Amino acid sequence: MTNLPRFTLRIQKNLLKKVESMAAYNGRSKNKEIETAIKRQIRDFENLHGTIEILEESEK
Repeated sequence: MTNLPRFTLRIQKNLLKKVESMAAYNGRSKNKEIETAIKRQIRDFENLHGTIEILEESEK
């Protein structure tokens, strides 16, 4: 079992089907396909705007 946090995503059925197709093409699960897309989006954002600093729970 993993210690990764869970996150529920509500998504339109047609978008989920497209993610499913992309995941199958790339040999990944739908979850990993979505995770890869999020990582790509964050990388692109940080390239334009700089690194997003994350505060640790104890620093909040």
